[in-house]
Amino acid sequence: QVQLVESGGGLVQAGGSLRLSCAASGGTFSSYSMGWFRQPPGKERDLVARISALPITTYYADSVKGRFTISRDNAKKTLYLQMNGLKPEDTAVYYCAVQRTNGYTQSNFGSWGQGTQVTVSS
Repeated sequence: QVQLVESGGGLVQAGGSLRLSCAASGGTFSSYSMGWFRQPPGKERDLVARISALPITTYYADSVKGRFTISRDNAKKTLYLQMNGLKPEDTAVYYCAVQRTNGYTQSNFGSWGQGTQVTVSS
């Protein structure tokens, strides 16, 4: 059973950057498609970006396209989310997860990490 631990969140001013990491243990990380989700206060948890197993393909929500980059290091069993040009509306708890079934909703993913808080001040 894979376990995921996110890190790298924090407080940043608008326009700034952060890089989130998601360290995996157990399971076969290289074979999993992975996703980053975020959940703003009082709102639903939505997919931000998704990366497949090899060969790599990526997906981004329209709201982050061109600003965020998802990547993975299979040797380190780590998933990343580079976030540039951050906006106050990016404020949320960010979670990584393993894709279990086809689809881009929360129900298609599992093995959730505990989340990391990202706060963007204006």
